[in-house]
Amino acid sequence: MPIRVLSPNLIDQIAAGEVIERPASVVKELIENAFDAGARRIDIDIERAGLALIRVRDDGCGMDAPDMALAIERHATSKIATLDDLEGIASFGFRGEALPSIGSVARLRLLSRCRDGGQGNDQGNEIRVEGGVRAPLAPAAHPLGTSVEVRDLFYNVPARRRFVRSESTEFGHILRQVERLALSEPGIALRLRHNGREILELPAADERSAFEQRIDRIVGAEFRSQALAIDDSGGALKLSGWLGLPTAARAQADRQFWFVNARAVRDRVLGNAVRLGYRDVLYHGRHPAYLLYLTLDPRQVDVNAHPTKLELRFRDSRAVHERVFRSVERALAGTRPALPAAVSPQQPPLRPASAALDFDAGGLHGAGADYLARSSFSVAQALAAAEPHALQQPLGIAIAQLHGLYILAQSPEGLILVDTHAAHERVLYEQLKAQYHAAAPASQLLLEPLSVAAGEHEIEALLAESAEFDRVGFQIERHGPERLAVRRVPALLARSDIAALIAQLGRELTGEAGSHHLDGAANRILGSMACRAAIRGQRALSLGEMDALLRQMEHTERASQCNHGRPTWMRLSLQEIDQLFLRGR
Repeated sequence: MPIRVLSPNLIDQIAAGEVIERPASVVKELIENAFDAGARRIDIDIERAGLALIRVRDDGCGMDAPDMALAIERHATSKIATLDDLEGIASFGFRGEALPSIGSVARLRLLSRCRDGGQGNDQGNEIRVEGGVRAPLAPAAHPLGTSVEVRDLFYNVPARRRFVRSESTEFGHILRQVERLALSEPGIALRLRHNGREILELPAADERSAFEQRIDRIVGAEFRSQALAIDDSGGALKLSGWLGLPTAARAQADRQFWFVNARAVRDRVLGNAVRLGYRDVLYHGRHPAYLLYLTLDPRQVDVNAHPTKLELRFRDSRAVHERVFRSVERALAGTRPALPAAVSPQQPPLRPASAALDFDAGGLHGAGADYLARSSFSVAQALAAAEPHALQQPLGIAIAQLHGLYILAQSPEGLILVDTHAAHERVLYEQLKAQYHAAAPASQLLLEPLSVAAGEHEIEALLAESAEFDRVGFQIERHGPERLAVRRVPALLARSDIAALIAQLGRELTGEAGSHHLDGAANRILGSMACRAAIRGQRALSLGEMDALLRQMEHTERASQCNHGRPTWMRLSLQEIDQLFLRGR
């Protein structure tokens, strides 16, 4: 078949295939054009999920007659003029493809009027495009701003129309697209109607309180109440927004919003950085909720990676990843027990009974007892912590142990329940991480090497991480084709089943038992060590031991979740307890 030059109409339809995937794509392009025009209010009218009609009207700067004629030409734009402009794009649109692409697969009507009247008059104009065929420019009455009407989308491309889903599915995509755009530019009022019914009415949110109301309307009223505010403005990057608490994680990744320089994006670098920040506080298989805004020099990010402009390329992706990861990690480190907001900071803490101050590790055996016996919280410190007005105690005072599994503590607000193993596991894990980063692990040399049986590939995986094992207090070496010799172990694990732990780590490193939720060999090792060494179920604890663990939790980062992301404690208020017993106060 000979090579031939394609017709302009066919070229437009090919280009439209990249830009216009579905009705929601049209809505996105038109709203972003309104943003760039300086609109303060945008009205969106949809009929039959956008297949019959998409109308976007704004009160922006508008266009005069010459600009309108150019707007429907391919690669005609007011956003960039030189290569330097392309390398530092600050606008939403810039490619000059949206309107001609839409006009090639629909019946397009563009109406506009300039704020200054263009040629010295205040007359508006309109231009029509049907299936790529342009009609002459004509006068038309129109208020200041621009309206774009798109009718019969894909009417001339039957193959594309067959891929359109049901009306409810397609309108769902439109609604989510409008919501994301509303979160990207909160200072612009938006109204969305579908088949004549109002779906969204969002006033301009210039104040923070109004912006928060918009978030509650779009993301959900409970989102901010279960999230941490983040505002990291140091250096050339600024990261702000909200991080959902690990306990509010979801089964689906449906509440994850990323905005870079106000542009809604889907980016692997950013998504991975956040996931890594949640690495040891999130339950396996769950997804965090977050709403995050990253601001940086436009020259440090390339938004010209794809016609839809949803994908990015950072000039220094490693630096961006590290900054986002560290910011998220630091913010989540504060997920430790805290007093409820309703409690007055002047309210004195409960004073424990004297029996609760008798620290006795005799009820414990093994590594858990050794650890509690070496606790940095001495009896004297516990006494000092218990004095009126000296220290608030979010987890209250231990009063009992339930089934050898849970600690019951009384607080001024009600009852605290603590999962003993999960809580101790987190305390140990954070201590081990601190020792690891300080390169000062306490270890013990074995009188005789411990022989551990493992598969050849597991031994290879373990030996490949021998440097990390050394840093946490292990000394391992090959002792045969399917044998590993352990000569030194962390002091914390001196009485633990080392062979079982090493075998477990070998399976995790090779992926045979499923990948561990933590990233990196060191964290996998430390997490498994903490889990093995933590207090086991059915261990009787004295009140003093329980109180010591509570105080440790209050001073330990991420103590509200164990290493696997499970909650370590919960609070039942007196009001909630009263309701259980139908008791009025």
